[in-house]
Amino acid sequence: MNVLKFEDLPNLVTMLAKEVSQLKDLLIKNQEREPVDNSGQLLSIDEVAELLHLTKPTIYSKHSKGELPGVCKRGKRLYFQRDVIIDWIKSGRTKSNAEIETATDEYLSNNKKGQSNEK
Repeated sequence: MNVLKFEDLPNLVTMLAKEVSQLKDLLIKNQEREPVDNSGQLLSIDEVAELLHLTKPTIYSKHSKGELPGVCKRGKRLYFQRDVIIDWIKSGRTKSNAEIETATDEYLSNNKKGQSNEK
């Protein structure tokens, strides 16, 4: 680092003020930019793992159990719809396949009972 002399301080302060002003202008321009629409963005398994703070094997496991929404499979690769994953996170826990099957079985058995009583 250079040794600063007292005589150089006015020039250095002026230079710093210009740089701060330029940084401020860049920040303002960056904030004025229109937000990027990420709603249709597809995420890789690595990106979803990072977004959900889970490991890749956990993501694969949840996918195989049908616990993750918004999954698109292309060949051997999985892609996830970002907006669907975000909505899923916001909505909280969803029912597992086993819970859905149980609810379906209960609904169907109740409807069969209702139909047999009507006859």
